Amino acid sequence: MAKKKFKDVVNQSDELVLVDFYADWCAPCQTMNPVLDQVVSELGGKVKLFKLNVDRNPQVSLQFGVRSIPHYILFKRGKILWRKGGYMTKRDLLQEMKAFVS
Repeated sequence: MAKKKFKDVVNQSDELVLVDFYADWCAPCQTMNPVLDQVVSELGGKVKLFKLNVDRNPQVSLQFGVRSIPHYILFKRGKILWRKGGYMTKRDLLQEMKAFVS
């Protein structure tokens, strides 16, 4: 999904898209990678993960007011359903996502 443009993925997707705002130098972001993968996997493909490098996409980060990373925003058809910054446990993230998965 990385090749697609952020705007297209977020605005045109009928699916839930969890955007991970991260940077390569961010240790907590790297710690969250396996957590994100496990959560997306456990949700059985009902949530798509889109990773957005803030260093390469500063305008998108600004647009959504992302001031610290890691930061997560859940979109559906371009609307923000949920957002949270910082490290999360797998259990917490899974619980949060399940609220939006029908």
